[in-house]
Amino acid sequence: MTIIQAAVLGITAVALAVQLKPLRQEYSVYLILAAGLVIGFLSISRLELILDTVRAIGSQIRVKNIYLGTLLKMVGITYIAEFASGICRDAGFSALGTQVEMFGKLSILAVSAPVLQALLETLQVFLS
Repeated sequence: MTIIQAAVLGITAVALAVQLKPLRQEYSVYLILAAGLVIGFLSISRLELILDTVRAIGSQIRVKNIYLGTLLKMVGITYIAEFASGICRDAGFSALGTQVEMFGKLSILAVSAPVLQALLETLQVFLS
């Protein structure tokens, strides 16, 4: 699916949700959630291309696979947290959306801690 098809799907879902919102607000949330999930699953199909590119870059610059894996985990956490937060905000629960974002940020920090530790160890070796 091209970006134009994904954009048309998103715009169509929003237009329908706006029409449904005065009648049955929960149906508009379900519609937006379904469209978001379809677009999300379509974007996962592009993940293979991204993974191949990251692997090629990793083999050229000799980066440990754990660092590239951590980077991909951080991107995944960000995407999922933003998606869930957006759905919460659309449903009118912005406080819950903020909590999801905060948990996502803390999760990224936890995943990146070993990389930060390795960076600090490398800097210590250079400075010694």
